[in-house]
Amino acid sequence: MTVTLALSEGIATLTIDRQEALNALNFSLISDISEKLDEVRESDARGLLITGAGEKAFCAGADIKELMGRDLMAQKRGAEAGQATFAKIAALEIPSLALINGFAFGGGLEMALACTFRMAVPTAKMGLPEIKLGLIPGYGGTQRLPRLIGEGRALEMILTGRTVDAEEAHRIGLVNRLAETADSLAEATGFLGEVTRYGLPAISFAKEAVTRALDLPIHEGLKVEADLSTLSFRTEDADEGLAAFVEKRKPSFKDR
Repeated sequence: MTVTLALSEGIATLTIDRQEALNALNFSLISDISEKLDEVRESDARGLLITGAGEKAFCAGADIKELMGRDLMAQKRGAEAGQATFAKIAALEIPSLALINGFAFGGGLEMALACTFRMAVPTAKMGLPEIKLGLIPGYGGTQRLPRLIGEGRALEMILTGRTVDAEEAHRIGLVNRLAETADSLAEATGFLGEVTRYGLPAISFAKEAVTRALDLPIHEGLKVEADLSTLSFRTEDADEGLAAFVEKRKPSFKDR
């Protein structure tokens, strides 16, 4: 199997295991990832962790040989399939984290960009090198990267195709955290635990408010925030949280 999915203590872990090709994406693998994401959406997971098998690569990009010799419409359908799969990650109501445990190039970095958060091991390398092949990113990189690190930095990375190391990625906001121990998987799971420890309705509302605001003028984004904030007051978790504050005790959220 090239993609595995495991659920433990509320965290779904999706692992890309194609180590002989540095976990590179081919169309079959993208289809498998899409199916696993459907399983995550239907599960009781509170968070999703995506990583690559082995110690060399998170995902080294596309399988170049598979991209050669295809007609124009086949190339377009391929780009749309990759975009649709990664859009499933972004659309999840639960937070997601890419543990970048090695190379993350091209489509591999684009998959990480679709996640809510990114954590990188100190030896990780990232980039969108498509320009070196006479191409541009096609799985969301031209859209998500500038939203994350700004237009200028994104254009520099895309137009030069240069590689960014973990330290620079952290400095420019491409990754949220650097793994500090040898057990990066445990660190990543712990981080997801931090951002999923409160009630899921509030987590989902907050995630939606922030992501929708990226595509709206601020006055429209504030309307979205007001609507979702009002909805959050209608949850049982909100009643519990407010009561716990007044009673000076720890709340017991039920995800309702």
